Amino acid sequence: MSATIDQLKNSMKINDWVSLQEGYEKMNKQLEKVKRVIDTNRAPNLYIKALMTLEDFLNLTLANKEAKKKMSSSNAKALNSMKQRLKKNNKEYEDLINQCREKPELFEEKVDEEPEPEDEDEDDDEDVFDEDPTNLESDESDEEEEIGKDSTEPGWEKMLSKKDKLMDKQFKDPSQITWDTVNKKFKEIVAARGKKGTGRIELIEQLTFLTRVAKTPAQKLEILFSVVSAQFDVNQNLSGHMPINVWKQCVQNLLTILDMLTQYSNIVVDDMVEPDENETQKGADHSGTIRIWGNLVAFLEKIDLEYFKSLQVIDPHTREYVVRLKDEPTFSVLAQNVQEYLERVGDFKGASKVALKRVELVYYKPQEVYDAMRKLAELDNGEAESAEESKGPAAFVVTPELLPRKPTFPENSRTLMDILVSLIYKYGDERTKARAMLCDIYHHAILDEFSTSRDLLLMSHLQDNVQHMDISTQILFNRAMAQLGLCAFRVGLVVEGHSCLSELYSAGRVKELLAQGVSQSRYHEKTPEQERQERRRQMPYHMHINLELLESVHLICAMLLEVPNMAANAHDAKRKVISKSFRRLLEVSDRQTFTGPPENVRDHVMAATRALKQGDFDKAFTVIKSLDVWRLLRNKDNVLEMLKAKIKEEALRTYLFTYSASYDSLSLDHLSKMFDLSDSQTRSIVSKMMINEELHASWDQPTGCIVFHEVEHTRLQALAFRLTEKLAIIAETNERAIESRIGGGGLDGLPLRRKEGQDYAAAAGGGGGGRWQEFSFNQGRQGSSGGRTGGYNAGGGRGGGYNRDNRQGRGGYQNQRHQDGAGRAYQSGSSARGGQMDSSTRMVSLNRGVRT
Repeated sequence: MSATIDQLKNSMKINDWVSLQEGYEKMNKQLEKVKRVIDTNRAPNLYIKALMTLEDFLNLTLANKEAKKKMSSSNAKALNSMKQRLKKNNKEYEDLINQCREKPELFEEKVDEEPEPEDEDEDDDEDVFDEDPTNLESDESDEEEEIGKDSTEPGWEKMLSKKDKLMDKQFKDPSQITWDTVNKKFKEIVAARGKKGTGRIELIEQLTFLTRVAKTPAQKLEILFSVVSAQFDVNQNLSGHMPINVWKQCVQNLLTILDMLTQYSNIVVDDMVEPDENETQKGADHSGTIRIWGNLVAFLEKIDLEYFKSLQVIDPHTREYVVRLKDEPTFSVLAQNVQEYLERVGDFKGASKVALKRVELVYYKPQEVYDAMRKLAELDNGEAESAEESKGPAAFVVTPELLPRKPTFPENSRTLMDILVSLIYKYGDERTKARAMLCDIYHHAILDEFSTSRDLLLMSHLQDNVQHMDISTQILFNRAMAQLGLCAFRVGLVVEGHSCLSELYSAGRVKELLAQGVSQSRYHEKTPEQERQERRRQMPYHMHINLELLESVHLICAMLLEVPNMAANAHDAKRKVISKSFRRLLEVSDRQTFTGPPENVRDHVMAATRALKQGDFDKAFTVIKSLDVWRLLRNKDNVLEMLKAKIKEEALRTYLFTYSASYDSLSLDHLSKMFDLSDSQTRSIVSKMMINEELHASWDQPTGCIVFHEVEHTRLQALAFRLTEKLAIIAETNERAIESRIGGGGLDGLPLRRKEGQDYAAAAGGGGGGRWQEFSFNQGRQGSSGGRTGGYNAGGGRGGGYNRDNRQGRGGYQNQRHQDGAGRAYQSGSSARGGQMDSSTRMVSLNRGVRT
């Protein structure tokens, strides 16, 4: 109240009646609290003197008419309001005010003796809730640092706040502290949690103080769990994160809890049964089981979430982000200790959830990054402070550090992953096992173990059920497929690489699907709530997959597949499309009047495509090699050598498809020199084309020449081709009619066949579920072999292919691409070389290890 009256005097000096009105109302609120504290109905002398001063100043202001006219409208309005309120209020204290005028010395004597209420600003400082907890915490820590520096000098004492003074007063004499006293104060503080006017930081400090005066280990544990819960309340904004220093204190509190649980093995933490009210009264010498409410797994998951959110919010291009990443070993050691404790007490289901959190810290790290993290964890971390080393008296229940404060990592990241995922596969629930499997697939992929990753994906059947999972798991699935595509490309499997990546690029929402940014669409407007939800699920910057590298690999794979395919189907290029997105880019590039030098990834690949179509493989490779993304690969030289060999091979295939009709025979030596290939490589490539009936020719062994055969379609075959095309047109017309009836539209509303360029003729032939079907048509010398389509029918539907909801599959392996949980399925097919495979929808080749 004294501070409020000082503010009133300052406002009088500048004739600010708006501030005077606010201060007057604040003083009246504080009057009721003062009366409760001093336990009397009489107003304090300080208040009476302030009323007298206000009344005199009001009369003086009203007498000065000229000054009143010059007042602003708000000031004049406040003056009139104060006139009425003072007049009404002063009637109650009229005798005391008159007495103060006559004998002011009586009222001045007791000014300093008036006690101040402990909560004088409780209701008025409501903005404590509105303050940024980060700023609040940092300001407080700065003050503590300054006070700490001063307190080291002799003759200085550390000033305590009113709350701390009250706590020290109540618990000053250790001999008078009992379990009941601490328990009563604990319940009082917990009851105030969440109420209006209760400061969250202040609440944590009071509970932390109680941990030092707790009489039994069980009571200290109970209070520590409440401290951790209160620390989670500091940040109540979904888009914000817990202040970093509070996060570190929270981790130290949980490590202290684990130390106590290790020290006192008879204490059991459980959140299923409500413990007895006097359970914590049992001391350290109690031999029976003591039950305490708490959930270590939930607390660990919350700490992980707050760490994840902080990395989302912090600018990744600042040093602050790097410093925050250094806190990862702190979380690792906590997760490791929690997992070991849960395994020790037999809670393997909880241990599997904690193991998943550890897997999610490691799965995206290459071996080099893992080694750097292991070295960082070995360094001394002097910043970690025990929760008991803060201000206040010595703790009654001393807790030694029994658990390690540094994580232990095996030398190889694969070893750690194998240990953790084995535990999860054995004890985890369905969601935990699915996420662990996806992380395992991702990690095998970054180690260039494509066959292992592919087999894990096929054996798990995750692609069948991923549309029913939560969005974060769907994002992880998309990330795993992207990394699997990159892995396939690095090991030279172009077809499989394109199969994995084509799904991501079919709709042009790569950023959204990988949670690496928010994409804007002209056809779909998002509500503010949808945008907020999408931003909350974004991946931190250090976990991103480079989108330029991803686009480069996708377009290069599409180029290597599409250029020979277009040459083989030159008479009807639209009939068999492998990659629609690549075809669209190529059409846009061909329509340009003037083609300048390539600037981005797409320009480079389009320039390489034009060179490859003309047979200039050297120029095509030079353009591709000039991309900057190759520096991101560890084995850059090996990948470029592989890519050069693939370009030569596809150039040879394209040449044969284009010009075979012009030759009766062609020398093997001539072909080898033309495309800079060895005789054995050239013979192998041409022989494969003959076997797959892509090229109607035979070898003349004595001369080493290729002899081409003229094959013409019969009348029946030509009519069959025309019938197939017309049936496709009728089917597409029917789909459009259904669309218009059910209101479909836009890119997402396109039917599966039109989205993916699926051939209805091939799909119609799938009679037996889970069998391979053969389709082949002979067109001139370029045999248009349909290859093999079909797949394992997991849904029990008719036809070959993975079936999502028991509808007839169209052949091939179905994969789902998900982001919004809409459950839209896109189909994938697998095929042999050439145009046999609808590779805009393929994911992984099932030619190896598939069950038939």
